[in-house]
Amino acid sequence: MNFFYSFNAKRVKQFSLVIVISFFTALFIYTSSAATLPAFSTGDGPKAIYKGEKGISLTFNIGWGDEKAKPILEELKKLNVQSATFFLSGAWAERHPELVEQIVKQGYEIGSLGYAYKDYTEMEPAKVKQDILKAQEVFTKLKVKDSKLLRVPTGHFNKEVLKVADSVGYTVVHWSVNSEDWKNPGVDQIIDNVSKAVKGDIVLMHASDSAIQTQEALPQVIKHLKSKGTFVKVSEMITNGEASSKLIQ
Repeated sequence: MNFFYSFNAKRVKQFSLVIVISFFTALFIYTSSAATLPAFSTGDGPKAIYKGEKGISLTFNIGWGDEKAKPILEELKKLNVQSATFFLSGAWAERHPELVEQIVKQGYEIGSLGYAYKDYTEMEPAKVKQDILKAQEVFTKLKVKDSKLLRVPTGHFNKEVLKVADSVGYTVVHWSVNSEDWKNPGVDQIIDNVSKAVKGDIVLMHASDSAIQTQEALPQVIKHLKSKGTFVKVSEMITNGEASSKLIQ
């Protein structure tokens, strides 16, 4: 009886040890993979970044307008924001080369918002490619440092859009926190929307003329974000190799 008990206790200990080792091995593999996977992806194919692990990326879309971009740039300078990413439509950049130059001089990076600001999910792949490359030509003429970051117009994309972007060397950048400033919901609401951001978030804001409350909200928005982490450009977040992922069906 004693031998039978000892034999089974030994078996139980061995089995438990295997279970513990397997658990921690699986946990290590999972956390290592999760830290390096990009955002929305088509399996092993093209990807879109929407969230990282370190820093906070403050991003601004500019698709049209003549009035709001410059005041917002001046406000960011006043608030000593040294890192941000601006996604510009090629058509807007073409009409406002002086503002493109100011964005670069303030140390911010520029990503593409396509050229004509049309919904890519409603376009044929060849037309999507044409729009991306047309914007690229504009940025090249304006001597913008080669950037391969693309935020799709309207924020809508699918597998085909990801494949087209990837085929011309671009990474699609989405967002994890939406200020909804373009809806002009009120300064307090914009501040509240952005205050939810934490380290690793990519925050969406706008510097187009439709966002008439953004500049007023910026002082409190920046104050909240600075208390959560350091500002980093999207390219820096990608370079860290620590972006989150989700499968696109």
